[in-house]
Amino acid sequence: MIPQALLDFLDRGGATLWLIAALSVLTLTLILWKAWHLALMGAWSGSATQRAISLWTDEQPDAALAILAGRRSLRARLAHVAMSARLDPDLDDSQAREETSRCARADLGAARRGLRALELISTIAPLLGLLGTVLGMIAAFQTLQEAGARADPSALAGGIWVALLTTAAGMAVAIPAGVALSWFESVSDRLQADMEDAATRIFIRGGPSQDSRG
Repeated sequence: MIPQALLDFLDRGGATLWLIAALSVLTLTLILWKAWHLALMGAWSGSATQRAISLWTDEQPDAALAILAGRRSLRARLAHVAMSARLDPDLDDSQAREETSRCARADLGAARRGLRALELISTIAPLLGLLGTVLGMIAAFQTLQEAGARADPSALAGGIWVALLTTAAGMAVAIPAGVALSWFESVSDRLQADMEDAATRIFIRGGPSQDSRG
């Protein structure tokens, strides 16, 4: 149940503050989901892939594939696809590389899923806050105009600080969304760099020679 004090606070800011509050819940949900999603995809693991590539460069492809078999991390999946494509007698070198690139693009697309939503939230949350403030200021000055000479400065000040609540709330949502977006993008960039490095090492060293593949 939502505390009454929080409900009163949201009511003071009007519809805009309620919308920003909904964005804050969505932002927290996206951040937690994305961290869990990347953990499931093995974004922070890679030791098994390194061992497999070492075996591959030592011309032990069967042992390398055995290490990678069944692993869910993106690095391991990419290495397994690259090795399997390299060993496939029906694929020449360019076809094997293209198959590896296709799988890498699909996996990296999955790793970046949800980042556009965080980017959008970090952009629109402060704009919504500014909109709420402008609307609140308009209402406050309308009240001042209607009061005329009997205007109470304290009432005007109260209307202004209430209007500024939405700007503060919008920034409070946008800042963690922007930080999380930057972090997730850095994780995705590191994944891409590691996957490119693994694919390059697999295709330039170890495995079957080009002559033996005809």
